[in-house]
Amino acid sequence: MTTAQRTAEELEKLAERAGRELEEASALEVLRWAADKFGDRFCVTSSMEDAVVAHLASRARPGVDVVFLDTGYHFPETIGTRDAVAEVYDVNVITLTPRQSVAEQDAEYGPKLHDRDPDLCCALRKVKPLEEGLAGYDAWATGLRRDESPTRANTPVVGWDPRRGKVKVSPIARWTQDDVDAYAAEHGVLTNPLLTDGYASVGCAPCTRRVLEGEDARAGRWAGRAKTECGLHG
Repeated sequence: MTTAQRTAEELEKLAERAGRELEEASALEVLRWAADKFGDRFCVTSSMEDAVVAHLASRARPGVDVVFLDTGYHFPETIGTRDAVAEVYDVNVITLTPRQSVAEQDAEYGPKLHDRDPDLCCALRKVKPLEEGLAGYDAWATGLRRDESPTRANTPVVGWDPRRGKVKVSPIARWTQDDVDAYAAEHGVLTNPLLTDGYASVGCAPCTRRVLEGEDARAGRWAGRAKTECGLHG
């Protein structure tokens, strides 16, 4: 049976079983499992904060699709990191864009929607484009880690994404920031220059600030608000 013939129920059972069996597996082993199970119906998503998962995935499946959401609000450094990843690694970078440009969104909803209703802005510029962009895949990989924030503490290495009906792979879920830094140093992995300029987590420019000493990695995202996630991960 090909991956295209698997039903949502079969994919969910596969994800649940793999989540148990691969909990102690290395990140590379997890990605090799995903590449073997799903082939070209597997992709990696990247915010281009760093290219650690993209680099790992290129080792597991050369030429793997790496999906990037260009919201129209990214720092120039983030776009530069995307371009470098596409040039340097054996991956196929696919850039997704929202249906509306920033100017078109401003015309319909008013300027600076991200300040007035960041949840709606994220839904329009991130969540909807990703849902459409993942339509041709059965499984997608993320760079989520359990140590990033309390909301991510229970991230499974392999789990089920009920919203999209897909297997969700988080190969570095068990890693710490030190693990990420060590892997990046060992392999010379491309990282966003903003990470050396006080930013611990890089998102859209209007909603991202540098972190203060003692703050967690995602404290610079939507600072001053209860919001901690864009909606891509729950």
